[in-house]
Amino acid sequence: MPSVVQNTTFDCRDAYALAQFWSGVLGRPIADEDSPGDPEVGIGLGHGGTLLFIEVPESKTVKNRVHLCLTPDVPRDTEVERLLAAGATLSDDQRRPDGTGWAVLLDPEGNEFCVLRSEAERAATA
Repeated sequence: MPSVVQNTTFDCRDAYALAQFWSGVLGRPIADEDSPGDPEVGIGLGHGGTLLFIEVPESKTVKNRVHLCLTPDVPRDTEVERLLAAGATLSDDQRRPDGTGWAVLLDPEGNEFCVLRSEAERAATA
């Protein structure tokens, strides 16, 4: 039997604060049993699996080798603006004039993630 991914884990300085950011990004609640100050905080993804935030003493120092790619249900640029307003930072703008491409953002602790085009945007150019 193959393995199943249970958690995607982020090392971080403030587990609850980073989970709050990602809770807003994904529209998923922080687990009921988690509170500010907890060293481990989870967000259930609804299809099995959890984003897990675990406090570590050191700060992030290099580019992530693994990152999340998000497909919004609104136009990509609308979602990028929402996430910037929520505390993300634009790191690398790969959006092209023809509407293709993606945006690389950083969460409040510097973890990279991408915002891709929505399904509707991809269908419109297919």
